[in-house]
Amino acid sequence: MTLVLEPIRHRGTARIAIRFPFEAALKGYVQRFEGVTYSKTHRCFYVTYSASVLERLVSYLQKEGYTADIKAFRSVSEKELLRNASSEKRLLALPPERTALFETFVNYLKGKRYSKNTIKVYGGFVKEFLQFTAGTPPESLTENDVRLYIEWAVETLDYSISTHRQLVGGLKQFAYFYPVCAIDPESIERPRKDRKLPTVLSKEEVLEILRVTKNLKHRAVLALLYSSGLRIGELISLELNCFDLERKQLHIKNAKGRVDRVVILAESFIPLFRNYYYSYQPKRYFVENPNGGKYSAGTIRVVLKQSCKLAGIVKRVSPHTLRHSYATHLLENGTDLRYIQVLLGHSRPETTMIYTHVATRDLQAIQSPLDAALRALAAREGGPGAPRLSDGI
Repeated sequence: MTLVLEPIRHRGTARIAIRFPFEAALKGYVQRFEGVTYSKTHRCFYVTYSASVLERLVSYLQKEGYTADIKAFRSVSEKELLRNASSEKRLLALPPERTALFETFVNYLKGKRYSKNTIKVYGGFVKEFLQFTAGTPPESLTENDVRLYIEWAVETLDYSISTHRQLVGGLKQFAYFYPVCAIDPESIERPRKDRKLPTVLSKEEVLEILRVTKNLKHRAVLALLYSSGLRIGELISLELNCFDLERKQLHIKNAKGRVDRVVILAESFIPLFRNYYYSYQPKRYFVENPNGGKYSAGTIRVVLKQSCKLAGIVKRVSPHTLRHSYATHLLENGTDLRYIQVLLGHSRPETTMIYTHVATRDLQAIQSPLDAALRALAAREGGPGAPRLSDGI
């Protein structure tokens, strides 16, 4: 098997990206190389670049019979790979007084009852901002400091638009928390959201994914994600007492936005659930780690990826794709958009409206003006059918 090694810049540093088709044994072997880390931003494993590290990595792979493709490095000079490495701003550790300010900010977020994940994300950005502005007293910080930090973060750390929006959210909360500074939270603008259409599987593709998933636990997980439109975080936190098999309902507790909701259980899922339950006998959660506690979201993603490969599906599919497919198929089946909003747990109808752009039921009923013109031509000339574009027309 061939692994592609290519230069990237991640968090302001030259790295070696390691890209390869998923294979459990190969993944484990790559991870054992010293210094290897996974980047969600670049969707690959990487290691910090140097000429000697690249040489050692190639030898390491060849030792187990793997081939390393390093063509991408031949077109880039050593100077270009390490450009600006010495001149980039290096973030220093927070001094004690800033550490105390940061910790107080984290407690402020906890007092506002933000989720653990939001506190971690916002706290990380504010800590980075305080490190970036280490030469300026906190009470003297202004919108200009915010602008310079955002420009640096977007350029140097290669933040995506969604990460940029989270960064702005964290800085706004810091400005509200610390009014002593001269930062006006309302003056910090978020970039406009990407309006990307979700990837949607056909009903036949979903059934094929379930068909090729032979493991009973994994099939039950994927079937529930699709049949009830769950987020992956909701599924791994789902407890057995949330199932109401008599009423064919599922109680989702403390979901996104700390909102509870009730969703439907597919009749066809109930026999699968009973079979799974008596086979695996989970104690508390619907799906549990073999050693107890919650199941890993990462494992579910790997299982789905493997099933898609077996099913011959080349689309980029994640557990959230099953949720998108659920909503789109409901809409195509004629379910009112307001009910879909409730079932998905969306706080705003605008969020649910995106599925009107990918539902094919109404789109298939629309006739292209080209087809209409060809049919009109056939009707005028009295031909047996619409002329084909490959003909002389």
